[in-house]
Amino acid sequence: MIQQSRRTFLRNVGGTAALLGSLSSFAKYAPSDKIRIGCVGMGIMGFSDVKDSLSIPGVELAGVADLYTGHLTKVKEVYGKEIFTTRDYRELLERKDIDAIIVATPDFWHDTISIAAMEKGKAVYCEKPMVQQISEGHQVIATQARTKAVFQVGSQRVSSVGLAEARKRYLAGDIGELVMVEAHMDRHDAIGAWQYSIPPDASPATVDFDTWLKDTPKIPFDPVRFFRWRNYQAYGTGIPGDLFVHLISGLHFMTGALGPQRVFATGSLKQWNDGRDVPDVVMALMDYPGFHVNLRVNFADGGGGGEFTRLVGTEGVLELGWDSFKIKKHKLAAAPGYGGWDTYNTWPKDTQDAYVKEYNEKYTPEQRQQPVQQGESVFTAPEGYNSHIDHLANFYESVRSGRKVVEDATFGLRAAGPALLTNESYFQQRPIKWDPVKMVEVG
Repeated sequence: MIQQSRRTFLRNVGGTAALLGSLSSFAKYAPSDKIRIGCVGMGIMGFSDVKDSLSIPGVELAGVADLYTGHLTKVKEVYGKEIFTTRDYRELLERKDIDAIIVATPDFWHDTISIAAMEKGKAVYCEKPMVQQISEGHQVIATQARTKAVFQVGSQRVSSVGLAEARKRYLAGDIGELVMVEAHMDRHDAIGAWQYSIPPDASPATVDFDTWLKDTPKIPFDPVRFFRWRNYQAYGTGIPGDLFVHLISGLHFMTGALGPQRVFATGSLKQWNDGRDVPDVVMALMDYPGFHVNLRVNFADGGGGGEFTRLVGTEGVLELGWDSFKIKKHKLAAAPGYGGWDTYNTWPKDTQDAYVKEYNEKYTPEQRQQPVQQGESVFTAPEGYNSHIDHLANFYESVRSGRKVVEDATFGLRAAGPALLTNESYFQQRPIKWDPVKMVEVG
């Protein structure tokens, strides 16, 4: 049983700890040495990102932007009337007292705001998936490279102490050669299926809907699309962009894989026939160099949902939670075995006896064990541990020191790419080939 404090863990993982931000790293900065942040998009993730950012020493909120006035009113209720609020995110980018921008808008705005913020010299923390379109990802990468801005994608698993230890154990060969990965993240509730509440004051007077539509088709004011944007191809990235990207980010961080070479997806709309134009059941098969991946999310799961990730190797299985994991060691015996559901049982007794004699002479008792079990180990993050805070702490430490971020734009596109290809495969009903190094479709 592996159970250890976070302090002990960070000491033990050595080189990995250098990549993991911790709140203690901010102790060396004077109280007057602040990082002032602005957040664009004060929905669910915007409020979460701001709240956890402000739990980190030295971080202050300077302003927010949102196209719904109710969100701006809520910000002042929570953080004080003096907080600067605006409908126009560009006003945040012009402020000299803002060092970093959080981009927590719907997916189709991620690239535009991230690029504009970097152009203005701001550090950027962009929620996952990094982009809605693969071409946008290359533009974000190019902008970061040109401006040298600090840019980090908000997939918190890559900063998890549990995932760092799982990575260490995987790279040490604890499960042997990776054969396959299977993961699911099912849900069976309305909010989990993006049926978010719509405020009763939603109207053209309180929502700047025309600006929000950006370059998508112009339509009359529709509060459902504004507040439940994940349900629509025009604004979000569906199940793959919201949930598969978590699983892919964790897999890439653990294994060092750059991405699949082929993606094939299927699914359907079963439960939530509410006008959405994305499926609520999605399954994807991905061929990575050397192993295979099977991902599934089901919003019509009458069993109550749940999350599970298994990395199956030749010598063990790693069962991954959010900030925890379990390794079950196993190894096939050298001897093939006999009996059970086997042709051995169809032979005459004399033939069976001769086979057993020869078998026992050929294999030692140790080689004849079926199967060979080699124990189980468990890692659980300390009670109250929050990988989201660690991920934000990593970002702010990079803003302070210029240290390389834990999830840069290239990593972000390599994580988002397979998710976006899943959508493409689903809607086009064909497999998609992918070059994970160049991050482009093949053929």
